[in-house]
Amino acid sequence: MKPVLIAVPVFNEEKYLRQVLRKIRAVSRHSADILVVDDGSTDATSEITRSHAGIFKIQHAQNRGYGASLIDAFNWAARRDYQWVITMDCDEQHEPARIDDFLKAIADDDADIISGSRYMNSAFVQDLPPADRRRINSMLTEVVNRNLGMQLTDSFCGFKAHRVSAVRRLKLTEPGYAFPMQFWVLCAREGLNIRELPVDLIYNDPNRHFGGQLDDPDLRLRHYLDVFFTALNHAAPRSALAAAC
Repeated sequence: MKPVLIAVPVFNEEKYLRQVLRKIRAVSRHSADILVVDDGSTDATSEITRSHAGIFKIQHAQNRGYGASLIDAFNWAARRDYQWVITMDCDEQHEPARIDDFLKAIADDDADIISGSRYMNSAFVQDLPPADRRRINSMLTEVVNRNLGMQLTDSFCGFKAHRVSAVRRLKLTEPGYAFPMQFWVLCAREGLNIRELPVDLIYNDPNRHFGGQLDDPDLRLRHYLDVFFTALNHAAPRSALAAAC
């Protein structure tokens, strides 16, 4: 079996892609393969990816969503017998140097999900997040912990290592940015072992958009809560939503 795949979902990331791929390859050259999931980019992302030899690629004909990109990466890894998938973003908010920390944690073999946390170690704080994002993350982390009996400090960090055999047990379907809300519910239902790992808190572009209604913080929070409680109960209880908001 192949040990580790680093999966990078991208959508119109020409500004950052060359530098991020260069840094990932420098860190992982002898320890992991790299997969780029191009989610229907309309800029130069595809051309940049093609210019990097030795990098695998999934190409979506149109934008399908962040969660859909991760699900495709997990399925791609499973079909090719990888044992672990490390996911990271391509906007320079995940520091490739931390890949070594994930590889060491993988070697400990004591968890199914190793989830990055931007709030575990104040020494790793490089930037302050936009107030609405920090508020929403804090509220959602509390909701996840209270309802699932977890002790997470960061429920929305995309820098993670996933044991492929464990993730294959999850019936993941959420295609958008609310993917983590379904993910944690299914992890809890399957009894997966979860640990957190401190990663850098970096916000290079505080004005970065989610798109559509999700750019409204209140609507974004309600959507995330709806996905969470739907996954938890198959129908989000109105009273729970009201209490959480």
